[in-house]
Amino acid sequence: MAELYNAAAPKKATNLSINSDLLRKARELDINLSATLERALKEELSKHEAAQWVKENRAAIKSYNDFVEQHGCFGDEFREF
Repeated sequence: MAELYNAAAPKKATNLSINSDLLRKARELDINLSATLERALKEELSKHEAAQWVKENRAAIKSYNDFVEQHGCFGDEFREF
């Protein structure tokens, strides 16, 4: 599976607008804003990539599920549970 992004890419300064109280509380707790944002963005990117994969493979998934519904799973005759 391909990497979500280039983790070795250089950092880039940017400006953001966030809730002032949220920022104040995060700073009081010494929360690293850059690291927190990177984790959140990585998680969002992962969700979008997964959704895109499902969308692109929807027909194949349906076809497989239809096959299993009609013929059963490979090896069903050997299952003991």
